[in-house]
Amino acid sequence: MNDQGPSQTSGGIAAIIGQPVDPQTVLHWYDFICPFCYIGQTRDAIFEDHGFAVVDLAFEIHPEIPIGGKLVGPRSGEMYERLQKEADEAGLRLNWPERLPNSRLALAAAEWVRRNQPNAFREFSKSLFAAHFAERKDIGSQDVVSERARRAGVSVDDMSQALDDQTAYLLVNETEMLGRRAGVHGTPAWLVGGRIVPGLLPRNTFVQIVEENLPVGKC
Repeated sequence: MNDQGPSQTSGGIAAIIGQPVDPQTVLHWYDFICPFCYIGQTRDAIFEDHGFAVVDLAFEIHPEIPIGGKLVGPRSGEMYERLQKEADEAGLRLNWPERLPNSRLALAAAEWVRRNQPNAFREFSKSLFAAHFAERKDIGSQDVVSERARRAGVSVDDMSQALDDQTAYLLVNETEMLGRRAGVHGTPAWLVGGRIVPGLLPRNTFVQIVEENLPVGKC
């Protein structure tokens, strides 16, 4: 990652991600409406199974989607067949929603939870992914996001306050800026070993990347 200001130093990155940075820290930028990120949860697991600490960071890929979302057409073709196959293999239900929501509210809520109630983050993020891709819920709705937060044990009043006063959205600005400076142009993207791994590459490619970045003497 190029040094382009205080946020790019190890201390600056650590302040954003909420933990120290070391060679086994993997930064992962995601968006809840990205199907490749939904499947990409399985790639996080590959890193974690080998002792890496994966830090999921919000990155909105379609800011042009209006509040209230937009209708999308049917999904068909080779890419969608591949995604369905991967979802089936991972045990992830894939039930394509009819609308794409604006995801910034959900991302802001999740980033606030990640920084302020980290023990609840993973359950909350998985629930938001499932709400969109499995249950066709509108994650652009604060009611839906709050209900999922409550299920995950999040302090909903505190989270709602951070959304209302915009501080949660400012956190997403930070994670997006960090990503852009690292060379992120879309999601999912992982920063591992000083380089960006873009897109939902095959599982065996991720295994190879993991093995290349394991500390010497560790297998």
